[in-house]
Amino acid sequence: MIFVTALLATLFFAVAVAFVAIYYKQKPETQLKKRLYDMINQAEAERAKHPKLKKNVTPTVPLPNEQRRLAPRNPGSFFERVIRPYLEMWEMRFQRFTPTEIKAQLEDKIFRAGKLGIWSIQRLITIWCLSIIGCTLGAIIFIHGADIHPLQRIFVIGLGMLIGAMLPFAVLNSAIRKRQASIRKQLPEFLDILCVSVQAGLSFDGAVGKMVKRMKGPLIEEFKRAQNDVSLGMTHQYALTNLAKRCDLEEVYLFTTSVIQAEKLGTSMTSTLKQQADNMRDRHRQWVKAQALKAPVKIIFPMVLFIFPSIFVVLLFPAVLTIMRTLGGG
Repeated sequence: MIFVTALLATLFFAVAVAFVAIYYKQKPETQLKKRLYDMINQAEAERAKHPKLKKNVTPTVPLPNEQRRLAPRNPGSFFERVIRPYLEMWEMRFQRFTPTEIKAQLEDKIFRAGKLGIWSIQRLITIWCLSIIGCTLGAIIFIHGADIHPLQRIFVIGLGMLIGAMLPFAVLNSAIRKRQASIRKQLPEFLDILCVSVQAGLSFDGAVGKMVKRMKGPLIEEFKRAQNDVSLGMTHQYALTNLAKRCDLEEVYLFTTSVIQAEKLGTSMTSTLKQQADNMRDRHRQWVKAQALKAPVKIIFPMVLFIFPSIFVVLLFPAVLTIMRTLGGG
C-alpha cells in the first residue's frame, strides 16, 4: 500500500511539473493572442460606430490552425461546446510530449495502411498515450494489495507500460497485414483483366480507369488514388512508385517497376502486362501452396490446447474411475 501511494504521488508530481512547465512556456503566446483578440474587438467596435468604413476594410483570413476553432458550431451541442475543446487540448499536449521517432513510425503505419488523409496522426498519438496510461494504471490496480517483492511490482508496472506502448502498433500492423493479404489476393485477377483490356485496344490509363469504375477493393482504391495523382499533374513513374510504397508488397513492386521500364524504353505494354500477369498468377499459386503447407504446423497449438484435453477426458476418465474403484475395493 505504501509503495502504491508513493508511486501515485510521484506520477502526480511529475504530471503537475509538466503542466506547470507547459503553462509558463505558453503564457507569452497566450498573452500575445489575448492582446491580438483585444485589438480585433476594438477595431470591430470602431467599424460598428462608422459603418461607411466597412467598404475599405479587407477581410481578415484566419490562419489554418485557427480555421477549425473559428468554424461555426452548433451552440446546442454538448459535445461541440464542452468535450471537443478538451479533446483538442489533450491532443496538442500529447503531441508535444511524444518523441519524433514515434510520430514518424505512426505516420509510416498510416501511409502503409492506405489511410493517409483519413486517419489523423494527432488522434493516433492521443490513443497511443492513453493506451500507455491505461495499461500502467491497470498494472497498478492488478498488483494493489498483492504480497510481492517491490522489484516484482516495478517489473509488472514496466510490463504494463510496454504492453500499452506496443498495443496500438500491434493493431496497426494487423490492419496492414490484412490489407496486404487482400491486395495480394486481388492482384492476379486485376492483372489478367488489365492485360485483356490492353490487348483489346485500350491504353494503360484507359484500362485502369474502366477497372476502377467497375471493381472494388484496396488495390482498386490505390489505383484510383494513383489516377487522381496523375490527373493533378504527377508523372506516371512517381504515381506508381507511391502506389508500390503504400502497398509495400514485392509483387506490386515488380509490377510497377516493369510498367515504368516499359514506358521508359518504349516496349510493348501488352507483352509486358501478359508476362506480369503470368508471373503474378504463378507467384500467387506458390503463395497459396506455402500457406497450405503451414496449416498443419499452425493447427498443432489449437489441438494441444482444446482438442487433446477433451479426448483425454473421454478416453482416460472411465479407465481412471475403474482403477480407483478396483483399488478402493481391494
